[in-house]
Amino acid sequence: MKQIGIALRPEHPQGKETLDQLSQWLVAQEKTVVLLHRGDQKPPPPLDLLIVLGGDGTFLSAARQVAGRDTPILGVNLGSLGFLTEVTLDELYSNLKRIFEDGFEEDHCQTLSSFISRENVDYAQPTVLNDVTIHKGALSKLLQLEITIDSQFVTAIRADGLIISSATGSTAYSLSSGGPIVHPSVDAMLLTPISPHMLTNRPLLVRSDAQVCVTLKSAEEGPIAMFDGQEVFPLKSNDVVQITAAEKRLRMILSPNRSYYEVLREKLKWGEF
Repeated sequence: MKQIGIALRPEHPQGKETLDQLSQWLVAQEKTVVLLHRGDQKPPPPLDLLIVLGGDGTFLSAARQVAGRDTPILGVNLGSLGFLTEVTLDELYSNLKRIFEDGFEEDHCQTLSSFISRENVDYAQPTVLNDVTIHKGALSKLLQLEITIDSQFVTAIRADGLIISSATGSTAYSLSSGGPIVHPSVDAMLLTPISPHMLTNRPLLVRSDAQVCVTLKSAEEGPIAMFDGQEVFPLKSNDVVQITAAEKRLRMILSPNRSYYEVLREKLKWGEF
């Protein structure tokens, strides 16, 4: 590994100091350092490793910047433990030494690609790791949505919105909306209604290679599509949001110090009395 990217949450109080120390350490290891800035339109050069300093939001943003590539990502949390950034700052350098000398264990996480069809024009959207959400935005009225899977009509719902998430994203917005936790190794997509009008509209787990289409039937202005909760596309009546599994998976380096279930216990406070 020679070319190492670093993505940083810029406003973090520890950010600049951590970035300076890490950059100097990497240069001492004869590595070339490439800084990734959130919102860059120009794709970064090929990277042998991407280190994300921040939280899960920073990780999601960086993951979209290298979507479709074969870049392994190490998430380092500068605050509390994250679902995606599960390596702590104290563990950073020991993990990097292990990666450079002995390799690493990784999870190949399913990502989701999507586009929005409007009047026979398709608008490509960012590849996401967590979820695509159709939301009512500032509207007070419920959305009317029609859902088809693999060209088969499933249901029409009235709700504040709908979350289509990967297994990795099941612990994000979907979880707070009543969806189940799905282990990241499960190849599946999860459809979770947001505050549905009918209690019979429940979360639905489908194959990861299914094609999910959601048609907005509401006539009011204001609904939006959100991508990993960070990028937004305004929706109009009869827009169709189509979501499928992306061709490339994301390579996430796993921490040797804790398992997925340990992260769940810590983040969700399981077992505490």
